[in-house]
Amino acid sequence: MLTFEDDFYINGYNGKKISFIAGCDEAGRGPLCGPVVAGAVILPASYFNENINDSKKLSAKKREKLYDEIISNALAYGIGIVSPSKIDEINIYNASRLAMELALEKLNYKIDLILTDYMPLKFNGVPVIPLVKGDAKARCIAAASILAKVTRDKIMDEYDKKYPEYEFSKHKGYPTKRHLEILKENGIIKGFYRESYEPIKELLGLDLPLFNKKEG
Repeated sequence: MLTFEDDFYINGYNGKKISFIAGCDEAGRGPLCGPVVAGAVILPASYFNENINDSKKLSAKKREKLYDEIISNALAYGIGIVSPSKIDEINIYNASRLAMELALEKLNYKIDLILTDYMPLKFNGVPVIPLVKGDAKARCIAAASILAKVTRDKIMDEYDKKYPEYEFSKHKGYPTKRHLEILKENGIIKGFYRESYEPIKELLGLDLPLFNKKEG
């Protein structure tokens, strides 16, 4: 049962009444390419859907269905996207935090409390509670994880259409054995791969002839 936030709705937080809690989570820290994407969502205090869970525990079909249901029922939601080049510039941890901040900015709604999946944030003076395995404890964080994961998967599916030889729809950019084999065959897509990640740095060092392919 993902009910962590219910105590705040009933008893408040630090002596203050809590009516609107924003959950925030990201998807895409581990892949070698593509953006890191964060979702933020404010669900009605009374809203409960027993199917909402950590996005990693759901099938793609269930995530997509829940994505639509969450958006339909949310008081507000936002998506934050940070590019591979920005990830290389500020590192994936800071890029994940930036994506969450961007998602929260898009809520444009009153926020009394923010719950994140173990990411400390400072956001407009709103109290933030980073929860260890938050997407398995609070439904607002789990809902945000679904928004982030589905959004990122859609981005990768579009790249799969554009570059079918990379089979992005099968591995979503994660460093699977097959993905690494494909990279050695085809090279990286400049501007889309995270060049600060070790497998990519190593491949770039090989100076293979196909490694000048540019995204665009």
